[in-house]
Amino acid sequence: MSWTTPDLCDNYPEAAVADPVFRDYGGIPAFCGRIVTIDCFEDNSRVRDLVATDGRGKVLVVQGGGSLRRSLLGDMLAERAVANGWGGLLINGCVRDVEALAKLPLGVKALAACPVKTEKMGVGGVDVAVAFAGVEFLPGQWLYADGNGVIVAERDLLL
Repeated sequence: MSWTTPDLCDNYPEAAVADPVFRDYGGIPAFCGRIVTIDCFEDNSRVRDLVATDGRGKVLVVQGGGSLRRSLLGDMLAERAVANGWGGLLINGCVRDVEALAKLPLGVKALAACPVKTEKMGVGGVDVAVAFAGVEFLPGQWLYADGNGVIVAERDLLL
């Protein structure tokens, strides 16, 4: 990795910085990519749909409403994300199967772990503006995440 979020913040002070509320769960501590968003609450149907698509160069930002009662990502969906090239996931909610997630070559940041699966009702918005942790995440923006935090920029800061 040739970048860190502190260096990016120093060089691009206009980048938005998310509140430091996320824990690392994936096997890759730093990830970046173009943002794809999901707005869902205690239903990971859209997460399941999107991790099955081509994720090369992309990061999935999931607005789970901050729910700590259901997990929006587990090992099977994370394995699917890896197989389809997703760079990582930022989840305003929970994950499960944390031991398995830690072994996968995928960046995962979430609020907490919860062993309970979600309902599957097929609801949720895709590629919509979402806001949490003091930042608005828009489809097509760029997200950079590492052990220091999460930042969002209007363009690719690594070009």
